[in-house]
Amino acid sequence: MAIILNIETSTTNCSVAISQNGNQLFLKEDNNDKYSHSERLHQYIDEVLKITRTDIRDLDAIAVSMGPGSYTGLRIGVSSSKGLCFALDIPLISIPTLEILAHKMKVNQGFIVPALDARRMEVYSAVFNSNYNWIESTSAKILEPNSYSNFLKSEMVYFVGNATEKTKAIISNQNAKFSHQLPSASQMCELSFEKFKKNKFEDLAYFEPYYLKDFMSTNK
Repeated sequence: MAIILNIETSTTNCSVAISQNGNQLFLKEDNNDKYSHSERLHQYIDEVLKITRTDIRDLDAIAVSMGPGSYTGLRIGVSSSKGLCFALDIPLISIPTLEILAHKMKVNQGFIVPALDARRMEVYSAVFNSNYNWIESTSAKILEPNSYSNFLKSEMVYFVGNATEKTKAIISNQNAKFSHQLPSASQMCELSFEKFKKNKFEDLAYFEPYYLKDFMSTNK
């Protein structure tokens, strides 16, 4: 039996789920555009443990969304996860954020493009088939009218994420469908259990979030 705490903080959605053998027991999340993860994350962790009557010492692993995404959100999620793993002496599991997001979509055929908003006309995206196999790895892509045309010309392409409005304004194709959603710890439950069974753990001393691009601050 594997009890895993799943943490997703790559966007404005602060999301925590506890799972047993890949089955979600309870989910607590809130989408707040003020990025209040530092205030809410540990409250949500305490809440899911109490509601499921799980002693924190009974956790077998902690899974965290590894990025890309918000620099601040990822840093908070990963540092909190690593700290708990160190204290509890349990392994850390990382899940690519875009893989988590792709599992928001359930389709029988075609392609899934999870896309998170980046600066200006740029998105962080990847491409999966309907079985969630990677077709294109995570990259930072500048949106153009012919973006993803090699997929759109033959199959339905399902765009999912917080970059859908920006994408829809540029890509006009009858095979394109758009769904505005955010990554959630709910989709991490099965993914983290699969990694747990295969002992795919991170090195706590060296693991860092996958920012993809360097942090850039802006003036208010």
